[in-house]
Formats: sequence, C-alpha cells, structure tokens
Amino acid sequence: MTTTPDTVTIRRTDEHDAARIAALRRAWVEEDAGHPVADDGFDDRFAEWYAAEAGRRVIFLAELGREPVGMVNLVTFTRMPKPGRAPSLWYYLGNAFVRGGHRDRGIGTTLLEAAIGYAHEQGAVRIVLAPSERSRPFYRRAGFGPATMLLVKEPVR
Repeated sequence: MTTTPDTVTIRRTDEHDAARIAALRRAWVEEDAGHPVADDGFDDRFAEWYAAEAGRRVIFLAELGREPVGMVNLVTFTRMPKPGRAPSLWYYLGNAFVRGGHRDRGIGTTLLEAAIGYAHEQGAVRIVLAPSERSRPFYRRAGFGPATMLLVKEPVR
C-alpha cells in the first residue's frame, strides 16, 4: 500500500472491490460523454467481468478516504514454456484513469509507479500499453517509448 501526500491510498484490489472499480469505469465513460449514461445492467455485467478476469488482472485502486478516485490495471500474459529458457511473462497496462477533480496531484504517477513496481517484482520482460493521444506525454515521462518489436493487425471493418 502506498500513500501520496494528499492522503490518497494506493492498493491492490480484491474480490470485494468490483463496485468501486465499476464506479470509476462509469465515471470515466460519463466524463468522456459529458453526461450520465443510463445502463441498468452495467453493474451486474461488470461484476461478472471482474470475477472472470480476477485470475489474470492486477488492479490498483487510488482512494481518498473511502472514495475511489483512480485506477490502473495490468493484464498478465504468461509465455508458453520453452526448452532451455526460464519461464517469463509480460503485462499489458490499461484502464488508467483518475477522476477529473483529482488530476495533477500525482495520483496517476503513483498508480503507474505501483503497477510498474509490481511488474518488476514479478520479473516481467516488458510492459506494453496503447496510450490515448492525451496520455502519451504522461507515459513518455515515465520512460515508455515506441514499441518497435511488436506488430498489430487491426480487423477489417
């Protein structure tokens, strides 16, 4: 657990945090939309997704008191074993979000540092992400650069 100067606590989530993460996801979508988004089944769908993903995701939550104000997660990709090579894994970093009223206080940086620290502790060979245009400078400041070793195939629409 990490605490920022603004008394924001950063911690890994557990099975009891689905509603807190769902509230942040809803806040993110509504902030982008500029209005509330009606979806009566969202909380149930989110809880099902959260339970299904628990084995391969590590989610970090930022809280001010008991209020969730930010999150980031790592999706684990464990490589297929290879003769003569030690097991390895890598992470996809995603869903980084800090509520609008809490930005520019170091919360995003602290969340990112927690995720990166966890990945390093686990022996990750890399962390990859797909930044938005707005978040590119944030990730560059944290040492992320172009992914020259990966290729992408987008589906034909």
